Amino acid sequence: MHIAVCIKQVPDSAQIRVHPVTNTIMRQGVPAIINPFDLFALEEALRLKDRFGARVTVVSMGPLQAEGAMKKAISFGADEAILVTDKVFAGADTLATSYALGAALRRLNETEPLDIVFTGKQTIDGDTAQVGPGLAIRLGFQLLSYVSSIDRIDPSTREIVVHRRAEGGVQVLSSRLPCVITMLEGTNEMRFATMPDMFRAARFEVKQWNRDAAGIEDIKQVGLKGSPTVVNKVYAPQPKAVQAEFITGDTPMHQTDALVTRLFADHPKLAADLVAHLALQKGSSK
Repeated sequence: MHIAVCIKQVPDSAQIRVHPVTNTIMRQGVPAIINPFDLFALEEALRLKDRFGARVTVVSMGPLQAEGAMKKAISFGADEAILVTDKVFAGADTLATSYALGAALRRLNETEPLDIVFTGKQTIDGDTAQVGPGLAIRLGFQLLSYVSSIDRIDPSTREIVVHRRAEGGVQVLSSRLPCVITMLEGTNEMRFATMPDMFRAARFEVKQWNRDAAGIEDIKQVGLKGSPTVVNKVYAPQPKAVQAEFITGDTPMHQTDALVTRLFADHPKLAADLVAHLALQKGSSK
């Protein structure tokens, strides 16, 4: 079994600042970390490695500085690391990123067929959750998004059963391999790096794939040229300075009456909306 895990090195969001004049993110002096959502994907891949003896390859697109994140993944137990890096990739949005990563994964699939591609649900610097689904489309793999747990994998029949969190509850889905899985946060806990793996990571040479090695056929679809997304403005939301109001009363019933009275006073249309909603519910139940 061969598993690829797509990770991204991102600035630590707890220390990001926005420039007061240009309204752009100030990355200088901000430490870089592995995208926290990607760690859940990496841990899940490593658990499958423990169960089935799978080979885990970590893939990332970014500048040369992202080697630090790749070696960190190696210290956790990944077998191989490929950094897709080239100046033409600069300024890529999710469309161009999925194109470049998809090309690299196809090249990897040619040398050693992939069974599963893991990604995190989203990244903390973009929060779009678009790259995972984009990879599934470009690779022609089945997409299993927002996965909370893997229930069963049968390598002989190439079948996988997962639990997927949806708005109405939890869906149990069965699919064929290969597939792309985007993991939810909180689904597992990242293991500690062992001393032998830490030594191996320190000596590890991360493979660097430029546009030719990654099999990029059309450079107009990568980087800024292949990115239709335009960011007009980035700004920090202003904190609200609204004071909490205490509803008082001699008994809980008096407090409830006072709260309801205040709600109807502040929202004059609320009573009419509730009456219309109840009438609609009564009509639909007949």
